[in-house]
Amino acid sequence: MRAIIVYQSIHHQNTAKIAATLAEKLECRAISVDKIRPQEIIKADLIGFGSGIYFGRFHRVLFALIEKLPVQTGKKAFLFSTSGIPKIPLLYDTHQSFRRVLVRKGFAIIGEFNCPGWDTYPKLVRPFGGIRKKRPNKFDLGKADHFGQCLKSKVDVGDKLG
Repeated sequence: MRAIIVYQSIHHQNTAKIAATLAEKLECRAISVDKIRPQEIIKADLIGFGSGIYFGRFHRVLFALIEKLPVQTGKKAFLFSTSGIPKIPLLYDTHQSFRRVLVRKGFAIIGEFNCPGWDTYPKLVRPFGGIRKKRPNKFDLGKADHFGQCLKSKVDVGDKLG
């Protein structure tokens, strides 16, 4: 099974750290969305999509990338994000809009992960150095590693990731 991780990480490289951890666990490449070609996604069987959370959603460039793709068949996907405010299912689900687009494009979502990320965007928190400073930390990266292990167990046994 061919896997690839596509991510957008801008301010403090929070999401890039999680993408690197997952790529190591899944034995695949993590590629910034500005360097990915749609053909690479089409060739993969398992695709991870990651983003920092901007105004309660994944970054717009990931939405634009998915809209360029034809409808997929038999593709498994997972989502991951970093955010100053945590994802709270049913109350503050920052993955919801992106998940809908992926499902509409034929992807089967097999897992989701969110962890704290250093956030200095809100002007009110900048004078204090932001919120969730020094996150993701070792504990968060350990949770990402565990999430990657769980993803491996969801793909067919015997399939080679990478």
